[in-house]
Amino acid sequence: MDLMKFCAATAAAIVFSSAATSVATAQIESSPAFKIEPPKKKPVRKAQPQPVPPPGAVAPTTVAPSDAAPAAAAPAPTAPAEVAPAQAAPAQAPVAQTPPAVSAHGTHPQKRPPYPPPKENCRNTESFEAWKARFRKEAAARGVSRQSIAIVDATPLSTQIIGRDRKQGAIFVLSFLDFQNKLATPNRVQSSKRKVVEHRATFERAAQEFGVPASVVTGFWALESDFGAGMGKLPILPSLVALAYDCRRSEMFTEELIAALQIMDRGDMSPSTMIGSWAGEIGQTQFLPSRYLDYAIDYDGDGRINLFSNDDDVIGSTANYMKNLGWRSNEPWIEEVRVTKELPWDKADLAIKLPRSQWAQWGIQYPDGSPVPADNLTASLLLPMGRNGPAFLAYPNFDIYTEWNNSLSYATTAAYLATRIDGAGPMSRGRGDTNGLDAAQTKELQQILANRGYDVGKIDGLAGAKTRAAVKDMQIKLSLPADSFATPELLGALRRGG
Repeated sequence: MDLMKFCAATAAAIVFSSAATSVATAQIESSPAFKIEPPKKKPVRKAQPQPVPPPGAVAPTTVAPSDAAPAAAAPAPTAPAEVAPAQAAPAQAPVAQTPPAVSAHGTHPQKRPPYPPPKENCRNTESFEAWKARFRKEAAARGVSRQSIAIVDATPLSTQIIGRDRKQGAIFVLSFLDFQNKLATPNRVQSSKRKVVEHRATFERAAQEFGVPASVVTGFWALESDFGAGMGKLPILPSLVALAYDCRRSEMFTEELIAALQIMDRGDMSPSTMIGSWAGEIGQTQFLPSRYLDYAIDYDGDGRINLFSNDDDVIGSTANYMKNLGWRSNEPWIEEVRVTKELPWDKADLAIKLPRSQWAQWGIQYPDGSPVPADNLTASLLLPMGRNGPAFLAYPNFDIYTEWNNSLSYATTAAYLATRIDGAGPMSRGRGDTNGLDAAQTKELQQILANRGYDVGKIDGLAGAKTRAAVKDMQIKLSLPADSFATPELLGALRRGG
């Protein structure tokens, strides 16, 4: 899920959990808990999973609360809190061959290429009727049935959806600390721990088969929908049609619309049961249709896939998806650390991965002062609020978080939430001034950098990866600490022509 599509699900979940924490600023309606039963199909038994060696456990060791340091993550850490190591995968009876269109445990489709970036400020010059005529031909060539194509023909254009897609982002204007405080609430931590206990056997099985820890799956599950309470309650086809027509992300949503029609042709859902967020996502971990089509699996063996109200299918499908993104079993994903006052700050970059021995040599420690292991496990130094804010070692598995959602604030929040579920204490607020720029100042900074030839992406007041890269380069030129975090000091220097 990319940054823009995540806003609806996140804001709905925030509203749902407001009894335990403050409400986020994004004004997007919440969705009450509900269950949708997709149309029943003839039972289809699954292909047996490929044998996977037991990982023992798949998360860093349990961390003592508050000021205690995270346990040193090693290539083979101990079991996560709340879930005992799996002893063996559940035996399965002989099964019939799964239909080719359905993702079986042992067969996975080739990973789809990434979608192109949005075309900001584009204008729609093609009529809706002309677009539908063109889409009919493309969908038919892709094997979509006439009945499903006719549903698109009968769907009116929702300009409200297009407007909503182009005006998102309020929650991502928050600072990282404010963002994670609103999302990674104590209530979500406790609810996630209860969910792990409730589905212990399923999580053990998924950990053995896919190598993904219970805490990681549960962290996404909590953030995306509060375990089903914030899935959305809108038919998604009108949204997909509108977003496929709109020039901003037409290529992406044309693919998603075709995937949705293929899901219906397969018999998993009908238009009336294909319910989700306004941005076209479905299920308790908010799968876009292509993600559902490729990675959703029937994990309890009842003959159908149900990501709306079947927790086993939610767990198995989410772990399956993460495994196919490249999750590395028996390896950590993120650990909070403490930095020294002086470091080569330009090395604090997700694109720079160094062995932990190097970080240890530079004085990186865990929060309680214990040393980072001086081994060859590679990690990046992540400073979402600069050198004075919270600091983390981000391991290769953290890349899966940024692929799930390219917002650095979301990815870091979700990753650290998983460690909280495993027992880590609350996140540190850092060691000094973390005064950054507000949205208006960030837009001004982006405009100045763009005028100087930098590609900062959309000038929107959100410091994404391109803006952070430009900030780092300018910090180096101005002999400022190159931690990629935009500050009033940097903006002032640029205003003066520096």
